[in-house]
Amino acid sequence: MMSDVITVGHVLMDLRFCVDDFATPDKESVILRQSRGVGGSAANVAIGIRRLGGSSSVIGKIGFDEFGKAALEDLAREGVDISNVRIEVLRGRTGFTIVIINSKGDIIMYGYKGVADELLPKEVNSAILEKAKFVHIASLRLDTSIHVARMAKDMGLIVSWDPGRILASLSINKLRPMIELSGIILPNEKEALEMTGMGNYKGAGKALMKAGAHTVIIKRGSKGAYVVTKDSEVHIPAYHPEKVVDTTGAGDAFVAGLLTALRKGYEIKDAVRYAVIVAGIKVSRLGSHEIPTEKEVEDIIAELKE
Repeated sequence: MMSDVITVGHVLMDLRFCVDDFATPDKESVILRQSRGVGGSAANVAIGIRRLGGSSSVIGKIGFDEFGKAALEDLAREGVDISNVRIEVLRGRTGFTIVIINSKGDIIMYGYKGVADELLPKEVNSAILEKAKFVHIASLRLDTSIHVARMAKDMGLIVSWDPGRILASLSINKLRPMIELSGIILPNEKEALEMTGMGNYKGAGKALMKAGAHTVIIKRGSKGAYVVTKDSEVHIPAYHPEKVVDTTGAGDAFVAGLLTALRKGYEIKDAVRYAVIVAGIKVSRLGSHEIPTEKEVEDIIAELKE
């Protein structure tokens, strides 16, 4: 099965709780709503690609349990190819994230990765990579990330990499092999600063370029995105919805939008403009993968041009 994008990384279960205000020590906050659904960056981006009109496959690892079954059902329902999700039958549990969302759309998260971060290099089927145009690696252990990126690059594929919080805490020297293998690096602002030790996002972008990056896109949330290539640097403003409901998965929505636009043949700056619209629409909705359809994005683009 050919896929426009193969995502590699975490497949988790999100447990979402909506409250008016976050609880403080010795204070209870009433839960107004609760829901659950598949989460994890690899799953979120794969679903986003599908909703935006593309095809996607996900490579990840889950446990043989209720959360794992529910995650696979959610992915399959969205039309994502799940044939390369490994199921750990004998030991381990599917990872999950407890997401608490207040009335302003701010979030607090508690995470348990389970077997999601135990995907080993030898467990990745290289044959599936031959059937893709893009490979996106998200928040995955470094040895497996490097292994997949090297295989994909050798096959001539475009590799994008979102390091995530844990890998971003490593030094830029430890991350250099992954930086050099990635065609597009996609940290958020906090991760970029931590990776490089720089005091501002522009300095971080330039430091990542100096470390061997081809293109760096720093996600700045409500402030937009900063794009650095060998020839230029530009700041793309964010798209702001009328109301922010849930910022969970906004970065993954951005990535899905970016890769969709690149698949359509957009130049990098226009692809980032497309991506900020996707992320802006997503934060107006509850759920980590509530990404808009292709038509919804195109309608917004048409409105902005008027």
